[in-house]
Amino acid sequence: MTQSGFVLAGGESSRMGRDKALLPYHGTSLVEHIASAVREAAGNVKIIVNDKIPGCGPLGGLFTALSSSETDWNLVVACDMPGISSEPLRILLKRAEISPRDCVAAQSSDGSLEPLCAVYHRRCLPTVARAIRDKRLKMMDLLAELSTEAQPIDRGALANANTPAEWAAFENEPK
Repeated sequence: MTQSGFVLAGGESSRMGRDKALLPYHGTSLVEHIASAVREAAGNVKIIVNDKIPGCGPLGGLFTALSSSETDWNLVVACDMPGISSEPLRILLKRAEISPRDCVAAQSSDGSLEPLCAVYHRRCLPTVARAIRDKRLKMMDLLAELSTEAQPIDRGALANANTPAEWAAFENEPK
């Protein structure tokens, strides 16, 4: 196994008002849908629910994933991207395998990076640990600190569902 897949599902879902990971999605839950896409792309998946260092947000989830991984490259995806599928995740993993960088992050058509749809090399772990120690918990700040490569991905695959309105809009989109 040369790569690992992780889904971060330990957030508070405060803007949604209920656990986003458990939202019903095509006969299953949103987290299971995303875990299936990650498994198809990476060949395996672990769902991170409890962080080794709680209270650090997604950075704590990334720390937990990287510190438990036995592989160099680690696909990390948030549990709130209903449009994600295995194909863009495979693209990220293929790019990471040949990249000299520490991280390959999905980039939407507007140029923004998505740190929670990215592949991290395990050599990022000391930088992640230092950021947590120093209380620098913003994921975008981490991407700026790491040697990060942007990989264009369809914007629809990266859409987040953080609020009931965003979830309703996603559910009402034609499939």
